[in-house]
Amino acid sequence: MASRAPLKTWKGNVVINLGGGNEEEGSRQRQEAAAKFLKDSRHFSWLVKSCFPNPQHPHHPSPLSAAPTTAISSLPDDLLLECLSRVPHSTLPSLPAVCRRWAHLLNSPSFQLLRLRHHHVFHTLFSISISDSALFTATLREQSWKVSSFVPSEESSGGLGSGSAFSLFSHFRLVSIGRKIYIIGRTAMLRCDTWTGTLVPKAGMGILRKKFAAAAVGGKILVAGGCARSSAVEEYDPDENVWRVLSDAPRRRYGCIGASVDGVFYVIGGLKIGPSGNEGSACPSRAAGAEAAHVYASSMDLYDVEARGWLRSRAVPGGGCVVAACAADGNVYILSSHAVELSFWKFSASRRSANFGEWCRIKSPLPAQVRLDSTVRFSCVGVGDKVVLVQVVGCIDDLLRRSGRTERGLKEGLVLVYDCAGGEWSRAADMPEVIRRAACVCVEC
Repeated sequence: MASRAPLKTWKGNVVINLGGGNEEEGSRQRQEAAAKFLKDSRHFSWLVKSCFPNPQHPHHPSPLSAAPTTAISSLPDDLLLECLSRVPHSTLPSLPAVCRRWAHLLNSPSFQLLRLRHHHVFHTLFSISISDSALFTATLREQSWKVSSFVPSEESSGGLGSGSAFSLFSHFRLVSIGRKIYIIGRTAMLRCDTWTGTLVPKAGMGILRKKFAAAAVGGKILVAGGCARSSAVEEYDPDENVWRVLSDAPRRRYGCIGASVDGVFYVIGGLKIGPSGNEGSACPSRAAGAEAAHVYASSMDLYDVEARGWLRSRAVPGGGCVVAACAADGNVYILSSHAVELSFWKFSASRRSANFGEWCRIKSPLPAQVRLDSTVRFSCVGVGDKVVLVQVVGCIDDLLRRSGRTERGLKEGLVLVYDCAGGEWSRAADMPEVIRRAACVCVEC
């Protein structure tokens, strides 16, 4: 009888021989397979038991350690700036006192750029008046003025000296960079932090000037005019606290006004003072002198800061004398006084526009048939997309009364607002009486 082939079956991982060969050999194989199965079964049983708790030895898992917290101080600068740029405006004044790193970041251009991007920057009009012993500020926001004052101590006056610390700032000019206002006097300069209200002395101009033009361009301050002995244009770097000479102006002006748009520094109006670089040494006739004075009073010189060169000068149509000027919404706005009337003009100053260099006359909010004199002075300030015209000295009512006219209500401290988009004038709250002979500036804070 033919022998049968051995039959095999699988149980787990064990192969069991069910027959075949001699009986003794088959018995031995069955015993070995059974022993191996039992061994593997014990391993499997241990594995299964390990998945269930032993009631005699309960398992107490260790508590999960708390996730490590990340302090805000450990964030990189870019993320920290993102956080700080979203802080409400009312909280900002206290942030620089947290640490030096925060103070440095809050002063950086990146912080201001992020605030602008998140629409958290407010344009605020500041009016500053200085006496021999105190500095007064008035802030216009939401149709109301808030007045504050600063009287320096010997410690806070620093290099200005004590007692009459502000006596050096007659005919001062104001320039704002970010939230900080630079008060530029003839021989000294102060930096005012609008968040904290602190005043810090800074380096004064290298050239003595009076009634000069000043404006901020690209985070730096440019000044021109106000000196009979020099036509130099100076630039101030706030980071280095240093003044440098950039160029010589084509005209030496006194009583001029500064503005900036699209990287161009505008030196506007004023009177002729000293010889100009393009006039030579010949003595002009009286008629020529009068003509030169007229050209100065109604014209403006344009300096391209990046190219370090002067562009073609421009003049107000119809001549006249520039009374006030400012930059707003990509244009230069000028209040001009002619022999018998006032006029208000817009100069297209965006060099990316096809209309660059064009003039447009705008309806004036003031009586047209009135001639201004030295008893009345205006300050013109661009505040976002609006132009604010502030009567800082004198009273138009007095001029009208002297000319026999009966209009009233244009008293000292008059504040008028022009909407550049809507093209309409409105009247804001009058400037507080304590603020007189003031200079005005717009601050982004």
